[in-house]
Amino acid sequence: MKKEQRSRLADIFTTFLKFGCFTFGGGWSIVAQIQKEYVEKKHWITDEELLDFTSVGRSLPGLMIGNASVLFGHHTAGIPGALLALLGIVLPPFVIMIGVTFVYGLVKDNPYVANAMMGVRAAVVPIIISAMLKLFKAGMKDLFCYLIALGALALCLFTNISNVLIVVLGAAAGLIYMEVKERHAVS
Repeated sequence: MKKEQRSRLADIFTTFLKFGCFTFGGGWSIVAQIQKEYVEKKHWITDEELLDFTSVGRSLPGLMIGNASVLFGHHTAGIPGALLALLGIVLPPFVIMIGVTFVYGLVKDNPYVANAMMGVRAAVVPIIISAMLKLFKAGMKDLFCYLIALGALALCLFTNISNVLIVVLGAAAGLIYMEVKERHAVS
């Protein structure tokens, strides 16, 4: 294994370990951190690629961020990168949850803990909104994208259709749109 590849793998593991330790607010806030670190700072991936990883990760069984981490790791460093990204992202919460399990009974009614968690939740909202806006810009290429997004939102809000089916319908609409667009270009 070359030094450059070892360095990339170490970077993936340590950065995802950091995300796992210090990013509160769940998967979307971690997506915001990945966007900042690997799109804006290091330029390893584009906003579009991150949006693809997140979309596919959300569509598969399991935790979105675990799935997206595996896709990111594989894209940037193959199977070892996928495994190290996943290990890095899940190891800290796993260890922390073991510790919390043992002390939960002692702190669950503590007003300091409750207020600290309220502050954490409030601080995470703008981080998530920031990531959402950046990914929104990357994903919305033309009017058709907006129509698909509005249709998917309507299906989510006003029907009981499975999110997986909504994603499949969006993919089908995109393929049909591409086919129609290509036929018009040939004509």
